[in-house]
This record gives sequence, C-alpha cells and structure tokens, in this order.
Amino acid sequence: MPTTLEFDIDVNVKAGKRGTRMKIGELAARAGVAPRLVRYYEQQGLLTAQRADNGYRTYDEDDVARVARVAGLVRAGLPTRLVKVLLDMEHAAAGELPTCSRTVAELLATELAGIEERIACLTRSRDTVRDFLARTEHSSLLDGAVTPAASD
Repeated sequence: MPTTLEFDIDVNVKAGKRGTRMKIGELAARAGVAPRLVRYYEQQGLLTAQRADNGYRTYDEDDVARVARVAGLVRAGLPTRLVKVLLDMEHAAAGELPTCSRTVAELLATELAGIEERIACLTRSRDTVRDFLARTEHSSLLDGAVTPAASD
C-alpha cells in the first residue's frame, strides 16, 4: 500500500519593488546617508516614517528620494530649519497654495547669497587645483575630470 505524505507549508511572498516597504537601514543605504541621519531628519520634521505592526519604521521609494534631496540641500549648506521651509513651500506650490511670507523669503534670499559665495569659492578652488595638476606630470588625471565649461 502506497504511503501518502501530507505537507503543511506556509509561504511568505514579498511584494515587488512597487509598493515595497523598507527598513531604515535599506533607506539609508539607498539614499547614501547613515541610519542615524534618517532618524535625525524625522526628528526635525523633514521625514515621516510609517510604522510596521512590530513598531519598526518603514519607508517607500518616495522616502528615498526625499532623504536624498534633504541630504543634498544640507550638504549644500542649508540648515535643516530652512530645508523644512523650502520643502513645505514646494509642497504648497504644487498644490497651488500660498507659498511663503516676506520673512521666509528674506531668510531664503540671505541663504541664497551665502550659497552663491560658497559656489564662487569652490569654483576658484577647483580651478586652482585643475591648473596646478595640468602643469604637472600627472595632468593625465584630468582626463576624467569635469571641465569648467561643463560645470559652470
């Protein structure tokens, strides 16, 4: 008489990339920042995490883009308080809501002047380094470097 085997199998299926939730470590890796920085952005009101049933923070593709944008603005020299204002204004402008007060506009204009000064300083530094390298026996290292015309 043949033996019959019965199986009780539970199968967990992960959803495809669309609609996939990720934990903080994956978000941080994909956005190029540390997990601690993601938590800091959340504390500053720059990011809102969903919570899984177990209480873990979860994020989606839009959060990856937002964290990368926030990190880029911070690296460009904007303080997080102004990054928040800027992102809120962009959101408001997308919904055709009033954009900002005179006070906020003045803060952003002041910040813009500082950014322009840093760009000018970095441009001078880049040109100095490039000119020096061009005069050395290592000028071939510049072959892959960005040219001033391409970056200005």
